[in-house]
Amino acid sequence: MDNFYIEATATSPEIDFRFDQNLLSMKGESYPENAAAFYSPVVQQLRDYLGTRDGQTITANIALAYFNSSSTKMLFSIFDALDQAAEAGNTIEVNWYHEEEDETIFEFGEELKADFTSIVFNDCPIAT
Repeated sequence: MDNFYIEATATSPEIDFRFDQNLLSMKGESYPENAAAFYSPVVQQLRDYLGTRDGQTITANIALAYFNSSSTKMLFSIFDALDQAAEAGNTIEVNWYHEEEDETIFEFGEELKADFTSIVFNDCPIAT
């Protein structure tokens, strides 16, 4: 399966899915005008890839400095796919990066950790 890359814009994050390395990265800000249109191909590529994994260790590095409510819904779709892959026998490790003082991003990570219990979450505060 080919790797999947979307360059960051002022309103959407960089998506860098290196499927050949079992490495998934998202970084930047996420408030695209139409979050569903932006994230639908991302979720589809992710689900297609995860469907081919069996007993693999997959690392996701998530470093979103800001995301709006419509992006939040799409992030839940991404984490749902990751959680299902973990339940299917893969090890999914998420490194959740946030600025040390950013309580909002930290708390969202804690919520994801509580909701998607099959994923290994690593809280990764960044000193500012």
